[in-house]
Amino acid sequence: MRIRTLDDLLRAVTDRPRKRLVVAWANDTHTLEAVIAAVGSGLVEAILVGDESTMIKVCLDLGLPKDRFRMVHTATDAEAAARAVALVRCGEGDLLMKGLLSTDKYMKAILNKEQGLLDPGAILSHVTVMAHPGHSKLLIAGDVAVIPEPDFREKLAILEYLVNTAQALGIETPKVAVLAASELVQPKLRSSVEAALLAKMADRGQIKGALVDGPMALDVAIDPESARIKGIGGPVGGDADCLLFPNLEAGNTFYKAGTKLGGAEVAAVVAGARVPCVLSSRGDSPRTKLSSIALAALLA
Repeated sequence: MRIRTLDDLLRAVTDRPRKRLVVAWANDTHTLEAVIAAVGSGLVEAILVGDESTMIKVCLDLGLPKDRFRMVHTATDAEAAARAVALVRCGEGDLLMKGLLSTDKYMKAILNKEQGLLDPGAILSHVTVMAHPGHSKLLIAGDVAVIPEPDFREKLAILEYLVNTAQALGIETPKVAVLAASELVQPKLRSSVEAALLAKMADRGQIKGALVDGPMALDVAIDPESARIKGIGGPVGGDADCLLFPNLEAGNTFYKAGTKLGGAEVAAVVAGARVPCVLSSRGDSPRTKLSSIALAALLA
């Protein structure tokens, strides 16, 4: 079944066996509201790692049933991140989530060479699923938060994660647009040349399970009328499911313009670790955090 909205995503995961979520430094209102909603909806069971007295106080202030969680006390946020990762490593969690700690500390624990969650040679990347009120279907985008200037190998990994996410959402053969400033191949632009290489690799069967085209400007990737006017044929033009951005600045600008100006709702995870890792902003709404938990549970 194809998942067409974030509400569909929540319903789809509710029908599956519960996953075990470990939350690092779960000391804030938005995180705990999202986690208790996920627990109450049957999405996950949860282990909260953080300052126990603070977590209990937040639960009491919100009227949340603290006995629905297992709590693990740590004195600092860095310790919480390390302990949460350790719980996942030893098999007590299927998903990891960032609470009220910085992204740097969260990622440092995941990337720790001896005690982290990254296998040798693996590449971490951020995958966003966006539901935009002005667009007819979900868009799966990457990378908007982790890799600043992806090289060609990293773009191959990002593409793989986008396709895997799309297929988990029920899109059997995702359409991937590799974005650049223009749909014309421009030899002096690395993003343009690498987009053309990825498209050619897909044509020759080196990239399987997806239809890939590029370079494409954003308008011809998602707008059928722009694709028609500019003469972009093929199955991807004007109807992309997945957007592979050339760099973090482009992806992050798209993400924030969509959410802050366009009213888009999102779910997001970090892919490439041993388990899906929720990397929502400390300022994200409980709804965004809940949708991200659901996406992580779907991918686990």
